[in-house]
Amino acid sequence: MRVDGSVTLITGGASGLGRGAAEALVEGGGRVAILDLPSSQGAEVAGGLGDAAVFVAADVRDSDMVGEAVAGAVEAHGRIDHLVNAAGVVTAHRVVTRDGDLFPLELFRFTIEVNLIGMFDVVRRAAAEMAKNDPDEGGERGSIVNVASIAAYEGQVGQAAYSASKGGIVGLTLPLARDLSSSGIRV
Repeated sequence: MRVDGSVTLITGGASGLGRGAAEALVEGGGRVAILDLPSSQGAEVAGGLGDAAVFVAADVRDSDMVGEAVAGAVEAHGRIDHLVNAAGVVTAHRVVTRDGDLFPLELFRFTIEVNLIGMFDVVRRAAAEMAKNDPDEGGERGSIVNVASIAAYEGQVGQAAYSASKGGIVGLTLPLARDLSSSGIRV
């Protein structure tokens, strides 16, 4: 992945792994669009990175917001070369507690919506933009990095939703790579 002069969209870019990626990419000469919740520190993080960074607010569970954020990234930087999917939530609850309380289905749904469905929505929208790029000397138009977790394989007590979501990312990544390879996009 060529960083210098490239444009990377980073979900969850206001904190954690996403923020670390944003800082490293800007330090390497790239430009970034930080996609994070409107209530996040995204604007402050982008401001701290200077002219190479913009903040595009979105909740990845809201497809319209995701579409607007991707369009905003393209408007600000002219294109998208790379995508780093680092947005995610870590939720924990036992399937059945000692008191007999059930795992809240809404918590499971929320985790899947953020970590898996939201990630896929960003992938499809960013890939559509990457497919418009002129290919480089190797025929590549873009690349996508999906952040999963060892919990996809070795989930712990209380991690049913989180592990399922990360397992979905692992299971989705190879088919995405095969699907998008004809467009010159690595996953």
